[in-house]
Amino acid sequence: MATTLTSVLVHVTFSTKNREPLIPLDLRPDLFAYMGGICRDMHSPLRHAGGVADHVHLLISLGKSAAIADVMMHVKRATSAWIKNQRSGLHNFAWQDGYFAFSVGHDSIDAVRAYFDRQEAHHKAIDFKSEMLAFLAKYEVPYKPEYLWD
Repeated sequence: MATTLTSVLVHVTFSTKNREPLIPLDLRPDLFAYMGGICRDMHSPLRHAGGVADHVHLLISLGKSAAIADVMMHVKRATSAWIKNQRSGLHNFAWQDGYFAFSVGHDSIDAVRAYFDRQEAHHKAIDFKSEMLAFLAKYEVPYKPEYLWD
């Protein structure tokens, strides 16, 4: 074959530093658009995004030569600086050091989008840590509890 063609969907989520509720509701659409631009520049289109005041969920179509670590480094670095400049009171904004990433099948895209869209209601019943522990169990991701949270 003369070319490389891929289709790899990744559900990525990460929180603000110490899960501080610093992402204002009215800023989220612009934040997600900005994240989308960064992903697009890295040839890894953002297919959908959602989140609440203390974390975000991204559905990324990972580019054929992109590493998720590189995409996340650029997304988190650029958006951290961007958020700090959006309004007073956000000058100390920071993301958590790591992120969670899970593969998603194409037959699950609609369900993932719906899950992202109902984050506000979902997090009235479950907190970020419990949500991530459930994902780690579902996807059988091994981890050391002492390194899980910052």
